[in-house]
Amino acid sequence: MPATGLARRPSRSPSRRQLAAELAPPPDLALYEAAPAMRGPGGGRGPAGPEGAPEPPPLAVRVLTKAGFGAAPGEVEAFAALGADDDARLVAWVDQQLAPSSIPDAACDALLAASGFTTLGKSLAQLYQDHHVADPPWTERIRPALETYQATWTRAVHSKRQLFELLVDFWHNHFNVYAYDFLEGPLWVHYDRDVVRAHALGNFRALLEAVARAPAMQLYLDNFLNFADGGSGYGNENFPRELIELHTMGAAASYGAVPRDQVPGWPNPVGYCQEDVEDVARALTAWTLDIDWISWLWDGGDTGAFVFADAFEPGLHSTEPKTILGVAMPGGRSAEVDGQEALDLLAQHPATGRNLATKLCRRLIGDFPPASIVDSAAALFTALWQAPDQIAQVVRHILLSTEFLDTWGAKVKRPFEIAASALRSAGGAFPFTLLTADEGVNGTFGWLYESAGQVPFGWHPPNGHPDLRGAWQSANPRVSLWRLCGWLIDSDDQGEDRFFDIVASTLATPARSAEQIVDLWIERVFHRPIPAGDRDELVELMAQGHNPTLPLPLETNEWPEYTQDRLRTLVGVMFMSPEFLWR
Repeated sequence: MPATGLARRPSRSPSRRQLAAELAPPPDLALYEAAPAMRGPGGGRGPAGPEGAPEPPPLAVRVLTKAGFGAAPGEVEAFAALGADDDARLVAWVDQQLAPSSIPDAACDALLAASGFTTLGKSLAQLYQDHHVADPPWTERIRPALETYQATWTRAVHSKRQLFELLVDFWHNHFNVYAYDFLEGPLWVHYDRDVVRAHALGNFRALLEAVARAPAMQLYLDNFLNFADGGSGYGNENFPRELIELHTMGAAASYGAVPRDQVPGWPNPVGYCQEDVEDVARALTAWTLDIDWISWLWDGGDTGAFVFADAFEPGLHSTEPKTILGVAMPGGRSAEVDGQEALDLLAQHPATGRNLATKLCRRLIGDFPPASIVDSAAALFTALWQAPDQIAQVVRHILLSTEFLDTWGAKVKRPFEIAASALRSAGGAFPFTLLTADEGVNGTFGWLYESAGQVPFGWHPPNGHPDLRGAWQSANPRVSLWRLCGWLIDSDDQGEDRFFDIVASTLATPARSAEQIVDLWIERVFHRPIPAGDRDELVELMAQGHNPTLPLPLETNEWPEYTQDRLRTLVGVMFMSPEFLWR
């Protein structure tokens, strides 16, 4: 967790380009194809899934797992009540989720209100003044990032707006910024709330500009230092390069250092080259922020706000003619006009549609989604590039597709999804808060979770956490999550449940034999039957040598039976079973 690990030093990060080279996944996606370590029931193969994938569960489970963070108690039943058949239910659920403001979320809102957060409602100006200009201690400087981190967990686990929260997570990874840093941390509430969340279901072009203007991104990828010299050239191409390679057209559309007129399709090129990167860098000169490190150049006020610096010092923007993706841009224009046209050209290019459609399909369907759905989603993304609800329409198209319906087991849950879905499935009540009384609890959660490798907003290079199965199948994430789940289901010092109501909720049912208890929790955790051999192993664990059909002394936890401890262990084992990890 950032409070115990990622936010220790108030210093600038290493070079982003250096980190990207050292830590980014290799470009060859084949290196991340499914590894054989994820055992499937009987070694079977499910429809459109990889080797070892199980038969698909009921539609409600598939939808709540792939388009959210798993089913919470009562949600499978609520899904079933949405229509007369699966097709009607899916349409109703998708349309409901794509209008998140219409979904009452009072319980989640109440948890956030009771969490003691002090920064989530602050404006950008307040964040900048209180947590940077005032030069507070490190714990206060980084508080906006830490409170957003805690609120992210609360929303993933408790919000009824599950598709929205999944897409917020998607966009944070797509437009990745490392949060726990000297300047990005104080501004993180603004980046999460006013940039990512504000545009997560809207228009990609609007989101793109919000990201380009965001002080957190300006600082992370150094565009706040990108100035022309006397109206020519540029000073830093970090952000313009990632804008093209990661955020819009994608590395697959790069033609490297070839002359622009040699890119296939010229003058309507199918991709981009180094000359395009350089002219985008020129177009974005003087897109910066009012921070005293540089705004002395124009007598700025150190407000932290985005500014077009050429409004004060015209020579800071490149007024040279430019050519981007075959489109000639005349010289003598302002930073705002040049930058806006550059963003338009990138947002509407078909390569951008394909890159974004591929990533959305990978998140919602499978690591290597069928070409049919990528093709249709890419065409729709490009055709709708000016639509205010472009993203929502493309997501709806993907979720209502045959490819989405027919695919199961083509992904596995990443660490964040494992922890969130475990808490959701068993009705967990973890106190994600920065209140003093909960610091030890939250610190332990963070310490156990952090080593799994997917701390929200904690990925250093600009490409975001990997979204391919093979990146998360090594021992480290699995062991870390096993330890976390084991701690979550453990009892407190008084022998009572801490975060799950495992014992009391079981006692409230007639289930007393090992078989009955196992079947009760299979339904609660998996919402479907599991293979007979796996069920038998769970029954054996719960029975511990007793006749599995006879009642167990569940009301006590005395030596030598420790029945309640076994019950908690049973639930924890389910959380880390192969059946729970499929998506």
